Amino acid sequence: MSTLALADTGVLLGRSLKHVTRSLDTIITTAVTPIALMLLFVFVLGGAIDTGTASYIDYLLPGILLITIASGVAYTAYRLFMDLKSGVFERFQSLPIARSGVLWAHVLTSMLANLVSVVIVVAVAFLLGFRTGAGVGAWLGVLGMIVLFTFALTWLAVIPGLTAKTVDGASAFSYPLIFLPFISSAFVPTATMPGPVRWFAENQPVTSIVNSIRALFAGQPVGADLWVALAWICGILVVAYLASMLIYRRKIS
Repeated sequence: MSTLALADTGVLLGRSLKHVTRSLDTIITTAVTPIALMLLFVFVLGGAIDTGTASYIDYLLPGILLITIASGVAYTAYRLFMDLKSGVFERFQSLPIARSGVLWAHVLTSMLANLVSVVIVVAVAFLLGFRTGAGVGAWLGVLGMIVLFTFALTWLAVIPGLTAKTVDGASAFSYPLIFLPFISSAFVPTATMPGPVRWFAENQPVTSIVNSIRALFAGQPVGADLWVALAWICGILVVAYLASMLIYRRKIS
């Protein structure tokens, strides 16, 4: 990205952030659902789930963080859809600015807003008894994985934001993403699942990502899960980015 494009993206990012700060309820709403799920599983269902020696809140948190991000990127698709339908893109096209700056502004806004939601959820988890022996390196590893996962899902959200016919369709894509952690190791060990469900749970991206974050929080060796998780995240990111840019060029051509 050239210096001019970076400057244009910075200006457009400021515009997007103003919209977010004027409606902080979106960030709060993004955090409310994961927190409600965390309360439900910890205080209602957690006592019936055997996760070994780890406390259930420690076991649960990585999956809740992924749900937080999946909930948050729905607003990225929504904001992008609203800009597209309001004619903002056409007005930007008439200005001497980098065309890619519009998309990047939405993506970076999503990154910042979702990280705020993640911090809120982690803070509540500590209040509920979450404890970790992770050192600085492990925390940086968790942060890196969260950022990369958010980046990948945000570019995935750009696709429905550009292609949806209705505002409901723009945000509805996130429902399968929110549901996916329920068929993974996020809430219960996969060993307790019946055969076909267990196979799916162990071979879908959420399980390797959750296992990696859980191991980092516990200060344990991550093992092969880390490389599987990174392969999934990078694969989703590359495909989503290329598809988004292709769709965007066709939209504004």
